[in-house]
Formats: sequence, structure tokens, C-alpha cells
Amino acid sequence: MNRQIGRVAAVTFLLFGALFINLNIITLLQADELANHPSNRRLILREYAIERGPIVAGEEAIARSVPTDGEFQYLRTYPDSELYAHLTGYYSIQLQRSGLERALNEDLTGRSTEVVAQNLGELLGGSERPGNAVQLSIEPAVQRAARSALDGREGAVVALDPRTGAVLASYANPTFDPNPLSGHDRRVINDTWAALNERDDRPLIDRTRAETYPPGSVFKLVVAAAALESGLEPTTLFPDEGVYDVPQTQANIGNFSGGVCDDGDEISLTDAMRVSCNTVFARLGVELGDDALRDQAERFGFNDAPPFDLGVTDSIFPRELDVPSLAQSAIGQRDVRATPLQMAVLAGSIANGGQLMRPHVVDAVRDPDGAQLRGPDVGRWTGPPGGGLPISPRTAQQLRSMMLDVVNSGTGTAARIDGVEVGGKTGTAQTGGDPVAWFVGFAGDEVAIAVMVPGAGSDATGGAVAAPIARSVLSAALEARR
Repeated sequence: MNRQIGRVAAVTFLLFGALFINLNIITLLQADELANHPSNRRLILREYAIERGPIVAGEEAIARSVPTDGEFQYLRTYPDSELYAHLTGYYSIQLQRSGLERALNEDLTGRSTEVVAQNLGELLGGSERPGNAVQLSIEPAVQRAARSALDGREGAVVALDPRTGAVLASYANPTFDPNPLSGHDRRVINDTWAALNERDDRPLIDRTRAETYPPGSVFKLVVAAAALESGLEPTTLFPDEGVYDVPQTQANIGNFSGGVCDDGDEISLTDAMRVSCNTVFARLGVELGDDALRDQAERFGFNDAPPFDLGVTDSIFPRELDVPSLAQSAIGQRDVRATPLQMAVLAGSIANGGQLMRPHVVDAVRDPDGAQLRGPDVGRWTGPPGGGLPISPRTAQQLRSMMLDVVNSGTGTAARIDGVEVGGKTGTAQTGGDPVAWFVGFAGDEVAIAVMVPGAGSDATGGAVAAPIARSVLSAALEARR
């Protein structure tokens, strides 16, 4: 009898032990996963009892909560929905969250660590307080200028302050309306979601940061930076060839014009940049070597996503290149890829004396009484490898001067603004289909910009398509900051 009792006790002890271990695994290791699992709606239902804080650009609430008489106490609405959709994202009973609604959910619901006292008060019986307001660095006039300048075409525009990294505009087209996704009718949500995902133009993709494109000739800024950092000068001369005979291949590289870039004798690095001479930069890339180009690209942030308030896809400079691939990569082709955000940050570094600043779109988080809980994440983005400046102040000044020549008398004249020092670089990346048109540049030290327009037509160029867009947005940014 005692033996049987002992066996029952041992089994009972083991069962209680297993239960104890399982409860601890759930409590300590799986709690966050289970709480945020798409099948668990309890958390988001509780959030609908809170007046979610607004997301504000300038003086405009671009996302706000309004009270309802239905099952859910508040409805999330987006007054100028398509203009800011890729920034705000949606807040949905069915799809949960995206964009800033997801990234800053604890702030918007008032659950961030800065408001521990508020949370404690609620636990002790206090009423639910509204969430915190998120103030963005976006200038509405600049955001609207980006939309207007793209004029319905597929593309992306990023404008930022090179001195601080504050993003002034981040607009991608096609875009979408987050209001139906954030409504309370599950059938409408599901139908809208299905329709958006079936569209060939992929409106849910934020082309400013979530997708990469061949940069074409705007990547010549990286090659020129590597050359200047290695000791070459803007006046260094190169053969002015109509075709560069690439070693180890029959696939040689010619110029966009089909001929030489100047008089067929020699051409300086400055003039090669001004007229975007492929043969010079392909030769220069091969002479510098893939290690030097990769090191310089990574110092600008390639192969490592920038620290941003929203997720960013890595811009890529490929590893282990053979000579033909290196020559193509030096003119921004082959497997080189970049986001518009990355190229705006790069242009900002040149405008800012070589300082590579962390881009940010959140300017402040404020409690319901208006007190600031935290400010922007301002500082240098050291980036790999080893930190430091991506280029010296001297190299930055040399590149700046070269980019001014591009706009004053080169391929970027369509970006000129009377009375303003505008520098830039155009790019026309060949993809096998219609090219990707680029312009990256700056206006003084106040605004840096990247414009990317894919599929603009078989004869599209960065100078003809992207540079005028940049001019319009730069003008709006300068006016907004006066």
C-alpha cells in the first residue's frame, strides 16, 4: 500500500512539476509572443478603449482617434490619408498595425516607459488616459510638393535636413488609403486588403525605404569619394574614351551619348562627373579595386540599414566582384542597389561636410498635457566599418564643388534654382526595361534630396525626369523653412 501511495505521489509531483515549468515558460518566455500573436485580439481590443494619441505633421493631425457609439470606443482616421499612408501605416482590428502605428504603438497608447507613473495610476484604479501625441519632422508643404511633382508617376522622394537628419518629406507613389483598413467592418477590411494585394503596382510598398533600385550614375559619387580619399584630385586626368575596354570580357562599357565625353583626348574627374562619363568611372572603379569601393560604400551606409524610426531595407554593394562586375558596379549597375532614403542620407553627408547624420522622422513624443517626453534621435550615424566620418571634410568640399558643376553646367541643369546654391548628380540606371531615373543633391546646407522614378519611359533620363522634381521639392523646402 505504501509503495502504491508513493508511486501516486511521485506521478502527482511530476505532473505538478511539468505544470509549473509550463506556466513559467508561458509567463517568462512566450508572454510577449502570445500577447502579440495575430490570433489574440484581447490586447488590441483593450487598446480600443483608449483614445490613441494623434500623429502630427506641422500643425496637422495626420492620424487621430474619434469616439464612436459602436462596440469599439474609438475609430482611427487619417484625414489626408494617401499623402502620409506609408508613414502612418494603418491601425486595424483585423490586420493589427503597420508603419508608425506599429513602431510607436506603446507611445500612442500611453504605455511607453516614460509614462510609468501614468500606468501605475491606472493599475490602482485610475481611468484610462489618452495616449501620447507623436510629432513628426515632416513639413506638410514639402510632402505635398513631392506628391505634386511626381504627378501620379511611380516613384519616391526623400528630403531631409543634412545638419540633423530630420526627414522633411518622404513620399512614394503608388500609395493607398489606410481608412478602410482601419475601419470596424471586417468585410470591408478584408475586401480592401485583398484588392490592394492584387494590384500589380503594389501600393502597400513604401518605395522610399522598403525597396531598392539600381542607382545608376548617382553611385559615381561613391566612386569619386573613394578616389579622392585615395589621394586623387578633382583635376586628375583620365583618357576620354568612347568605349572602355573592360578586362576579362567582351562586354565593354560605352557612354550614354555613344561617343567620347569631351574632345577625345583627356578629361578631368570634375568634368567626368559633370557630364557623367561612364568610361572614366568604369576605369576608375577597376583601378581602385572592389575592396576600396566596398569600403567607401559601407562608410556611407551600404550593406547596413540606417537607424530609422521605421524599418529600412539594406542598400547593397555586392561582395566578391570579378573585374567585369566591378566595372559595371562602378557606374551603379549590375547588383548595386540603393533605397532613396539611403541616397538622400549620402547626399546630406556631402552637404554637411562629411558628417553622416542618423535620419529620423519622429521629432517629439508629448503626453496628453503637452509635456515633451522625448525629442528626436539626433546624432551622427557612424556606420560600418569602424565608425568615424565616411569622408573627410576636404573630400566633402571637393565633391560638393563637383556637384555644383553638375547643376550649373552639366546633366543636372533642370534642378537649378535662381539665387540658391544647388548641387546634385543625375542617374539613369538601365534595367533591361525602362530605365530608373535618379537625382540626388542638396540646396545649400539646408536640404538634401533623393528622387527616384522607375519606368518613366525608354528615353527617360535623370536629368530630364528626376531633376525637375527635385527642383520643385527643394524650392518648397526652402520656402517652408524661411
